[in-house]
Amino acid sequence: MTYVDGFIVSVPTKNKEAYIKHAQESVPVFKKYGALRCVENWGVDVPEGEKTSFPMAVKAKPDETIVFAWIEWPSKEARDKGMEGAIADPFFAGDGSDMPFDGGRMIFGSFETIVDG
Repeated sequence: MTYVDGFIVSVPTKNKEAYIKHAQESVPVFKKYGALRCVENWGVDVPEGEKTSFPMAVKAKPDETIVFAWIEWPSKEARDKGMEGAIADPFFAGDGSDMPFDGGRMIFGSFETIVDG
């Protein structure tokens, strides 16, 4: 089974096009280092919860939209090696100040696929 890095970010809605551009440009970088697939999803129906929710988890502001994304890898070993290469790639150089979202509120984790229908 594959291995997945999952992300949830809150993007200022006005930065949608900049975010899409950044995401599209990052795909070849991750694939260069072994990713099988990169998927980015712009929130359309992401309700605010009472106890917990995607917006609450990333402390979304009223003028922001939730993005749910993942990178699929062939294995954990491929992911570990690939992510190390991708992070060291010049594409990700810098302090992150040019990112179209607040990376400090990003939620991420890595997951082993257990069901794939």
